[in-house]
Amino acid sequence: MALAKICGLTTPETLDAALAGGAAFVGAVVFPKSPRHIEPLHAATLFERVRGQGPGKAKIVAVTVDADDALLTEIALILKPDLIQLHGSETPERAAQVRTLTGAGVIRALSVCTAADIDAAGVWEPVVDHLMFDAKPPEGSALPGGVGASFDWTLLAGRSFAKLWFLAGGLDPANVGEAVRVTGAPLVDVSSGVESAPGVKDPALIAAFLESVRST
Repeated sequence: MALAKICGLTTPETLDAALAGGAAFVGAVVFPKSPRHIEPLHAATLFERVRGQGPGKAKIVAVTVDADDALLTEIALILKPDLIQLHGSETPERAAQVRTLTGAGVIRALSVCTAADIDAAGVWEPVVDHLMFDAKPPEGSALPGGVGASFDWTLLAGRSFAKLWFLAGGLDPANVGEAVRVTGAPLVDVSSGVESAPGVKDPALIAAFLESVRST
């Protein structure tokens, strides 16, 4: 069975839906251009309920895009995430710096359009905890992800990686089961696929997505 990350959470109701449905990861997007942006202090207050879960709690992920040291330090000190997700143009060297600076684990999101994009993942495996294969955003998009785009899942069929990896991009309650079947993904990530409008998470869709994942 795959494990799920619900990303871009901004309200108690939607976070509670994610936790009640058994999400293994819950994400806060700290990127002002995103409709899901949340300030570190707001995120820390919201995600405090996650820490109260005790052993086996969902892991808190802070999603960043080319964040500078000052912002990463703020995130680390205030939100105290388990993992930092890098979703910009960061290099493997930068990923190592982020780990040292924040003390958090690292997820590297990689934009996928062709098999070559997946082949390039090898340089990241020594320096990250998880890879995330996401769809390359449409030309001209101001966002690196969370736009509901998907890629050819068969590009991942039969692939193996040293670390547990995420499949992302265009997933929703209706297609996540097929996506896991085709790719063998151990982890899945959803954001826009459980929204009623950009940045507006729907508790019912979150519950439906997590139910679909449990059925994989």
